[in-house]
Amino acid sequence: MTSIDIKDQLVAGTIEIKGSEGDLIEAYYASPVGEGPYSSMVVIHHMPGFDDATKEIARNFAYHGYRSICPNLYSREAPGASPDDAAAAARALGGVPDERLVGDVSGAVEFLRAQADSTKKVGVIGYCSGGRQSFLAACSLDLDAAIDCYGAYVVASPPEGAPLKVGPILDKAKDLSCPLLGLFGYEDKFPTPEEVAELDRVLTQLGKEHEFHSYPGAGHAFFAPNRPSYRVEAANDGWQRIWSFLGKHL
Repeated sequence: MTSIDIKDQLVAGTIEIKGSEGDLIEAYYASPVGEGPYSSMVVIHHMPGFDDATKEIARNFAYHGYRSICPNLYSREAPGASPDDAAAAARALGGVPDERLVGDVSGAVEFLRAQADSTKKVGVIGYCSGGRQSFLAACSLDLDAAIDCYGAYVVASPPEGAPLKVGPILDKAKDLSCPLLGLFGYEDKFPTPEEVAELDRVLTQLGKEHEFHSYPGAGHAFFAPNRPSYRVEAANDGWQRIWSFLGKHL
């Protein structure tokens, strides 16, 4: 058999890690294959859950040289269920409690930093509800970089009847532990451009390092190629800004 020299190899699959209060939770792990050392990313999934699209994001980070892990935030509500069923179960309970989210992300960070060839630098990224949770994690844990992709309810509360039962967390901005990249759409209603501007104002007033970019013609979930909301130019530019931001901070 002819030997094949394979470059850019990845290893990826589902594992268990310790989450909040020591609970064992499901997580999707993706890593480059090689000597390293590697910096790392925690990927926080969107409200639709621990789905194929989110796992592809984790693999994309691994392809670009970052170990990545996505904890299944719905592991307790619906173990073994499909992403749709698990997301429905989580919505029925009002979403993931903030304290538990921080514990689960902390467990993922500890797992990544414990790898023998880790640089110990870890960033976090989240989309939709995960964008808010990325900001929350960066204000609650010692991280090296954070990315908020159109995270709602940082500044304002959810509207009446919304499935997510959370409150605003703008008061936590003073505790932001790392540089923050925010990527938003001008046509988004959750968060609105006014909410993005208020978060920008508060972070600037506090002297917190951050950079925000908002895209004309883009609404919520413009990064999602499998949804009608996808905006190719905004998504491509957003990814380039992500790689530049992480190259600087991780």
